[in-house]
Amino acid sequence: MDKKIVLPGGAGLVGFNLLAQLLEKGFTNITVIDKHAENIEILKTTYPTVRVLLSDLAEKGEWNKEFIDADIVVMLQAQIGAKTEEPFIRNNVTSTKNILEVIEGFTKTPYLVHISSSVLESAAEDFYTDSKKQQEKIVLASDIENVVLRPTLMFGWFDRKHLGWLSRFMQKIPIFPIPGHGRYLRQPLYVKDFCNVIIACINKQVTGEIYNISGQEKINYIDIIREIKKSIKSKTIIMSIPYWLFFILIKVWSVFDSAPPFTTNQLEALVLPDVFETIDWPAIFNVEATCFEQAIDETFNDVTYSHIKLEF
Repeated sequence: MDKKIVLPGGAGLVGFNLLAQLLEKGFTNITVIDKHAENIEILKTTYPTVRVLLSDLAEKGEWNKEFIDADIVVMLQAQIGAKTEEPFIRNNVTSTKNILEVIEGFTKTPYLVHISSSVLESAAEDFYTDSKKQQEKIVLASDIENVVLRPTLMFGWFDRKHLGWLSRFMQKIPIFPIPGHGRYLRQPLYVKDFCNVIIACINKQVTGEIYNISGQEKINYIDIIREIKKSIKSKTIIMSIPYWLFFILIKVWSVFDSAPPFTTNQLEALVLPDVFETIDWPAIFNVEATCFEQAIDETFNDVTYSHIKLEF
């Protein structure tokens, strides 16, 4: 297919998975713009036919030419974790303003798929949530035809954070700590399914809608950990420790790691009793939802992609 698709922030979890699905479905005119040099190099090796540009979207520059004559823009750039507010504003808000300013100036404006987040419906209050709220408001206030998708916690191939990081951590230590009782209800979303929802939006050109794309199965955090352990055949012992001790351990970790994979804010969000709306997106978008057990197995045991690890 010759539709020109631009993926700002496309060298992350969703971008890598979306490329796999787009290429499989025959899309060929794809450009990725991202500032993560290491992941850009991995992307070039994994998808050699995709046009790639290393650039910081929070800075105005030559990257704006990549949007000329674009048919589709899937806005993926996002700051998920950091210890200060500045990276969230820069990468979630400023970059969005810059992109919209560019494409609103074109005679032909592309169709925009904006990847928001389920945190907009949560009780969480942190830099990530605040910046994603600002980002979505900016998109909705624009004159560009768009659809907004709010996914829950995602996992799958190329997962350098979240379940991917947990699996690698599990393989390194004899005891895997769980904060408190671990019965925190989650709705994990298989990123491959989510990417097929994005492609359905591209094909149908759905506009003016906001969809909460939640995992169809509600699973306790501790059961997610157990399923990962089973899938990767880990021998680690899963042990519950007091929440306060877990909090202190993360706090100490952050002193020695400038970009910790798990922060105290994320821990606080983990234990909140959030249950998100579950719409029938499989029927709405004609996408089959993969059962959690199968999705976990594909995530960690697929021969083509599961061995590829992105950088933080």
